Amino acid sequence: MPEKNILCFGDSLTWGWVPVLEGAPTQRYTRDVRWTGVLTEHLGPGYHVIEEGLSARTTTADDPTDPRLNGSAYLPATIASHLPLDLVVVMLGTNDTKTYLRRSPEEIAVGMSTLVGQILSSGGGVGTIYPAPQVLLVAPPALGTMGHDWFATIFADAHEKSRALAHHYRALADFMNIGFLDAGSVITTDGVDGIHFTPENNRELGQAVARRVLEILD
Repeated sequence: MPEKNILCFGDSLTWGWVPVLEGAPTQRYTRDVRWTGVLTEHLGPGYHVIEEGLSARTTTADDPTDPRLNGSAYLPATIASHLPLDLVVVMLGTNDTKTYLRRSPEEIAVGMSTLVGQILSSGGGVGTIYPAPQVLLVAPPALGTMGHDWFATIFADAHEKSRALAHHYRALADFMNIGFLDAGSVITTDGVDGIHFTPENNRELGQAVARRVLEILD
């Protein structure tokens, strides 16, 4: 049976940011600790997990601090470069809640709908005939208590927004007939910075994503 390829597209929560009280700089969790590594472990042979995490990435927002962060500008080429793909797991939205981006939860969900649409229409790639992959939409857990004043500043009104994302993402997944997982039903954001994951968060999320992936692909 051919190997099944899974692309995980996200931000620092997927990249593996180690939370530190001073906010930054930081390091990256090792591959076996990151939730994507846990996913690989629990899926076992026959599955290939591709990590595509970029810290501070948004859904469709242009961040004035860094032109590389708009996820919708990068996703189509990413999918084409990794085809054939059986599934794309996408978990974004936390960075869209930043105060200076002035996005409502509804606007963030619309941004996510753009990404989902890009995935579902990605069949063919460049000079190939591969079908578009399936989608698993993961709503990130709500933000926790900020550990640094700067994070508290840029996420000043973000906590309520982050709590609302799961509701809107669930409705979007139902509307677009794709898989859904509310990460907040499995974990809380326990890192000391109030944004990122502990090793335990990563392990529990990776296990939960593995269960949903197997339900979708098997």
